[in-house]
Amino acid sequence: VNIFLMDEPLSNLDAKQRVTMRSEIKQIHRGIGATTIYVTHDQTEAMTMSDRIVVMKLGVIQQVGTPFELYFYPRNLFVAGFIGSPQMNFLDATLVKEGGNYYVDLGGDKLLIDPSKANSDLDVYVGKAIKAGIRPEDIKDDEEFVAKHSGCKLTATVEVSELMGSEIYLYLDYKGNKLTARVAPTSKAK
Repeated sequence: VNIFLMDEPLSNLDAKQRVTMRSEIKQIHRGIGATTIYVTHDQTEAMTMSDRIVVMKLGVIQQVGTPFELYFYPRNLFVAGFIGSPQMNFLDATLVKEGGNYYVDLGGDKLLIDPSKANSDLDVYVGKAIKAGIRPEDIKDDEEFVAKHSGCKLTATVEVSELMGSEIYLYLDYKGNKLTARVAPTSKAK
């Protein structure tokens, strides 16, 4: 059995070379077909190059899964905050149920949890303190989206706006909590 071990092979390359070498390594891996264990601290490398990822913290496995599973179904706060760039926003909240709907209560501001993603498994958390995780790309500010999702509206102050080309990073203050949003380059937020 052929197994290749690569221990941070791209760590000393500049950003452009890293992108090129990720592609080269993926092509070589496909051609050889051998199992490759690739060690990296760079979550972008892990997400773009792996069929399965083992996320570790202090030598303890936190989660094993596909890049999709780690991103959309993180098992704990560490994995949720580690996978994704910019990292997930976390807010202290309480889970509330009104009628058949579940809400994340952020101290008076309530965000409706998409009914297609909520089920009775959440009942054990109703009334309890929770951490609400919101990905930066799930914070939207375009008028059409805001109009369609009035049950998911918060007001925050933009502290910094960074144009990244195809997107803008907004660094926000929401009731003393620092949040990051990844919005379209057409955003009017200032």
